[in-house]
Amino acid sequence: MLTKATSYKLIHRNYFHKNIPSSVRTMVADEFFINLNQTNKITPSCMILFINFFILILSVIISLTPWNSNPSILFPLSHYQVIKVCCLVVGGGMSKIRLMLLSSGLVFLVLLLKCVGDTDSDHAGNVITWDDFMVDEKDTTSNVGGRVIVVDQSGNGDSTTVQAAVDMVPQNNTQRVKIYIYPGIYRERVHVPKSKPFISLIGKPNITTNANIAAIGNGIGIVIITNSTKASDKDSNGQEMGTISTATVWVQSDFFCATALTIQNLVDKDADKRQAVALRVDGDKAVFYGVRLVGEQDTLLDNTGIHYFYRSYIQGSVDFIFGNAKSLFHECVVYSVAEFWGAIAAHHRDSEDEDTGFSFVNCTIKGSGSVFLGRAWGNYATTIYSNCDMDDVINPLGWSDWGDPSRQGTAMFGEYECSGKGSNRSERVEWSKALSREEAEPFLSTDYIYGDGWLRL
Repeated sequence: MLTKATSYKLIHRNYFHKNIPSSVRTMVADEFFINLNQTNKITPSCMILFINFFILILSVIISLTPWNSNPSILFPLSHYQVIKVCCLVVGGGMSKIRLMLLSSGLVFLVLLLKCVGDTDSDHAGNVITWDDFMVDEKDTTSNVGGRVIVVDQSGNGDSTTVQAAVDMVPQNNTQRVKIYIYPGIYRERVHVPKSKPFISLIGKPNITTNANIAAIGNGIGIVIITNSTKASDKDSNGQEMGTISTATVWVQSDFFCATALTIQNLVDKDADKRQAVALRVDGDKAVFYGVRLVGEQDTLLDNTGIHYFYRSYIQGSVDFIFGNAKSLFHECVVYSVAEFWGAIAAHHRDSEDEDTGFSFVNCTIKGSGSVFLGRAWGNYATTIYSNCDMDDVINPLGWSDWGDPSRQGTAMFGEYECSGKGSNRSERVEWSKALSREEAEPFLSTDYIYGDGWLRL
């Protein structure tokens, strides 16, 4: 017959013996089984022992967890070594089992505090906060390699060009570097490579305190990064560059931020193959706040990753927001400069398994010409407009299947509670959708871009 005492002995033999170091196992066995054999019941001391091992397991889990995207063991001594040292120092002055509980609690507390402290002191590895868009003027005297790099065409900063400032950022940096750009027109092309995450491009003037965070971006237009490269231009090998290679600013890095600046690519209206990208984004988890993107055809190549465009201005004529990213455009101004016809969005989702799409929420759409809300560049193109104010620049049909009727049954084109002259759906293509609240809900907030995991705005 299996008694309570023998069952605990089996637990000891099959679990403790295999998993607990001998120095602790002996101490555990002494306290646990002597207590159990004397009383033949679970005493408070036995319960303390179980609590201790529960704390031990939690401590090990915490100490082996990769925090801030930088896997590390947070505590150099293993739990059982701490217990052993405490017992040797104190000796018989305190019950070993109580000492074990005390030391376990202390170790767990230290680990927990360290994790919280690391998260607060260096968030660069996993979130973007308002601080990533701000520079204190007193901190702009840093030298090369500092957390703030100043770009000033007059020569009074760390660099006279934006690209040179990006080049100063260490490879595979793990902390945010803010590139603070003084007013001017910077005629250059900028590439932020994958190997340089956690970069902020911040135009001056810029708010320097948290008191009025909404005022960030008031300096829009004072800092201009400009270029005039078009798809028909030749590369170094004499071949046409193609649209995707024309970007004024190309961002491949993750956790990128930009605010209070204009990025543009303007070419001659009479040129052949005039597609010209102002901004191309391939990095993951990027935020653009108070940024002006100026161009005509193919202004923003929102290529891959998840992105947040907040209170920004995007100008163009044909497919001027295109790509296969998953992005939220929140409280943005979308401005058409089309002379006759055009299109705002051209999403390229080609499979129902791809988790991508464009969501426009509380945006203002105005300008000239007659533009489609979106065209189905991909078979499963996804574009949603919610609570947007649409001027009469919207083509009454609203949407285009890109000349492929088969996409009418797979593309996801929808509108929810939009207003203005352009929101009238009476002549919309029948395969587009007027969404219900329930259908629109997944597209309405930063939850659409999994903001809980990386945004603290």
